[in-house]
Amino acid sequence: MLNENFLLVGALLLFVAVLAGKAAYRLGAPALLLFLGVGMLFGYNDFIQFNSAEFAEFIGMIALCIILYSGGMDTQFSEIRPVMAPGVVMATLGVILTALIVGGFTYFVAPLLGVELTLPFALLLAATMSSTDSASVFSILRTKKQGLQENLRPLLELESGSNDPMAYILVVVLTGILTDGGSLEIGNAILTFLVQMIIGAGLGYGFGRITVWILNHINIRSNASLYSVLLLACAFFTYSLTTLAYGNGYLAIYIAGLVVGNLRIPHRNMLRTFFDSFTWLLQIIMFLVLGLIVNLHDLLSHDVLFMGLGIGIFMILVARPIATLISMSPFRTFSAKARIYVSWVGLRGAVPIIFALYTVTHGVEGAEYLFNVVFLVTIISLVIQGTTVSGMANWLNLSFKEKERTFKLTVPDHIRSEFSEIEVNGAMLRKGNTLRDIRLPGHTLVVMIHRSGNYFVPKGDTELQKGDKLLVVSDNNDELISKVEEMGIENIIKM
Repeated sequence: MLNENFLLVGALLLFVAVLAGKAAYRLGAPALLLFLGVGMLFGYNDFIQFNSAEFAEFIGMIALCIILYSGGMDTQFSEIRPVMAPGVVMATLGVILTALIVGGFTYFVAPLLGVELTLPFALLLAATMSSTDSASVFSILRTKKQGLQENLRPLLELESGSNDPMAYILVVVLTGILTDGGSLEIGNAILTFLVQMIIGAGLGYGFGRITVWILNHINIRSNASLYSVLLLACAFFTYSLTTLAYGNGYLAIYIAGLVVGNLRIPHRNMLRTFFDSFTWLLQIIMFLVLGLIVNLHDLLSHDVLFMGLGIGIFMILVARPIATLISMSPFRTFSAKARIYVSWVGLRGAVPIIFALYTVTHGVEGAEYLFNVVFLVTIISLVIQGTTVSGMANWLNLSFKEKERTFKLTVPDHIRSEFSEIEVNGAMLRKGNTLRDIRLPGHTLVVMIHRSGNYFVPKGDTELQKGDKLLVVSDNNDELISKVEEMGIENIIKM
């Protein structure tokens, strides 16, 4: 009976969370915020009893592994190459500056609220919140279907996907100081950082290449679904073995996902679909669990409420902008509006809460207070920043509407030809309005036309109309792009 009840409660939570996600999309709010709210609602007054910090931390670790791996797979290296330098600086120096600024603010403000905090504890509190959250950034930016100018979306995704290791190292070092009664040794901290980053980056790239080799050489085409299981195993191998080798597992798994996503592998589209679905499932479970574990009465206590509000507002309006301004100052290609937007999209989410759970499970004195403050700051960030990601981009004139594909086509990986979608304009029809009058490059075919909601296969004498969407397949896509650009078509949607 216990198992049936567990399944019933789990199904109820997932069902309500999915409905909340749909409502969040219509309201323009982050779905993850409502997932968190559903967990808090069901955990209120112990309606569902759950208080295992160790299990919640374990769930968070698994979820982060898949979120980072999936995020890496979905990131094209060609997109992040132009923003590699600022992204790395934001992911390292930006995290350190945020931790120092927020830590100093917390240390000096705490006595005004009647709370006595040591400097290492204040720095630890700040370190748990020093990185932006990949789950929040990936899900919000990709569900908005909104383009951002100046390569801002790949920059923000690169930062959020790669800045967790820096924050994790700060949390581990400061936790060790507080639990061992030691002092802050800058030399040891720098050495730990370098070792973890170098080993993490090296093993991440190495395991990524090994994963690609395995996927391309193992023959399980008789049951293609097993490729998803194999890739999942490789992802967990990457994280666990890197951690055992004293490297940073989160950095390794993100880089491994980046390598896998940018090299040729079998059943790429199926694997991406699997990881996208699995990522959403784990995000829902993670935020539900984190919502269940919090005690609402402790969260709204006087010292937690005012400390959380103070830190949250200070971080949004002061700490993040200062850290962004300093970190991005060497890069002159970004406009002032772009820098403002980057400073605004410093979302906090599940990662700070998981780092806070780390302090609880490792016996830091006052860790429960730290957890509640971090939880409240996360809610403030998701409410204020998460709900205004799109609006701020519009206000700063940095956004544009991404064109949605008319033809929902999945191209098998072994097909070398490339499919594109182009829209007929007036310039294309100047020399005639039939398909044979359109001078396309050799080895290029128009295989389907969309007009007024209808799809049909064209012939040479098919008359074209302005606004028709053409599905084109070509063996030389570069030549096709060059040709249609001569016709005045700038936006070509690749399948």
